[in-house]
Amino acid sequence: MGVKITDIVEKRKISFDELKNKKVAVDFSNAAYQFLTSIRQRDGTPLMDSKGNITSHLQGILSRSANLIAQGIKLVYVMDGKPPELKLKTQEQRYASKNIAQEKFEAAKEEGDEELMLKYSKQFTRLTKEMVEESKELIEALGIPIIHAPSEADAQIAYCCKQGDVWAAATTDFDTLLHGSPRMVTNLTVSQKRKTATGFIKTNPDLILLDEALKNLEINQDQLISLGMLVGTDYHAGIKGIGPKKAIKIVKELKTPEKIFKEYPLENQDWKEVFELFKNMEVKKDYNLEWKTPNKERLIEILVKKHEFSEDRIMSTLNKLTGGNVKVTVDQKGLGSWM
Repeated sequence: MGVKITDIVEKRKISFDELKNKKVAVDFSNAAYQFLTSIRQRDGTPLMDSKGNITSHLQGILSRSANLIAQGIKLVYVMDGKPPELKLKTQEQRYASKNIAQEKFEAAKEEGDEELMLKYSKQFTRLTKEMVEESKELIEALGIPIIHAPSEADAQIAYCCKQGDVWAAATTDFDTLLHGSPRMVTNLTVSQKRKTATGFIKTNPDLILLDEALKNLEINQDQLISLGMLVGTDYHAGIKGIGPKKAIKIVKELKTPEKIFKEYPLENQDWKEVFELFKNMEVKKDYNLEWKTPNKERLIEILVKKHEFSEDRIMSTLNKLTGGNVKVTVDQKGLGSWM
């Protein structure tokens, strides 16, 4: 998802102490897909309650949010709104790819191949409307503010960051930089480890400063957008045969978007439409950021009563968030081993 320029943008490792008391905006769908993809059993099956409802996203939101809040970070979740028309084709292609992956998963399941089941299960992850709604309920119960973007969350986050209402964007989607976010943080996980194809590796948060990145690449913001468009974004496929390194050479040589896309036109698409999405996408300007005390009764209702999470783990999480001694009796047990 998003523009693939991670290999050419300079990052620097930071500690959680550097993020203390900072307001950080999280791209909700970006984070939710991470949780749904990674929080699974060995055969690729996501976490579920006894009724078959998937709970991997709730587990991820609860654990990561609580851990980051305990580190003194003030989180804001930003939800996607209506996607631009240009994104619909990309979504259709992704849907088709997920259907193919699901067929391969079913074939692997028949053969009892857990390794392939795990591989293919990650490729047809779906974030449903129901998952989004119950995630919103959980986030609000944790006392974390939510901004509902009119269009793309990464554009909204970039706007909030430029306004100084949040310090940085928390996402793996580099489109946020194309929208002009001054700062972006990746690998924002307190566990300080990241799962790869060969196992877990130690990691720290990475900070990317837009001004620094532009200076190191020796390009300006319009050229960064052009570079991303040459490589490919959510709104078009890019130019065949052009990767990030070749794209840098092109934008430095031709300099302006007009010259770049006259020489390298987008297939069946007006480059100005795509460029305009990054320059002036619709954002919400009248949001309110208010952090509240976690609602323990609501958390119990959502997680313990509805989805059979461990009551003890929820109480432990509440104590971590509030510094208090929370005691609530609920006769319900379930997925404690996953918490």
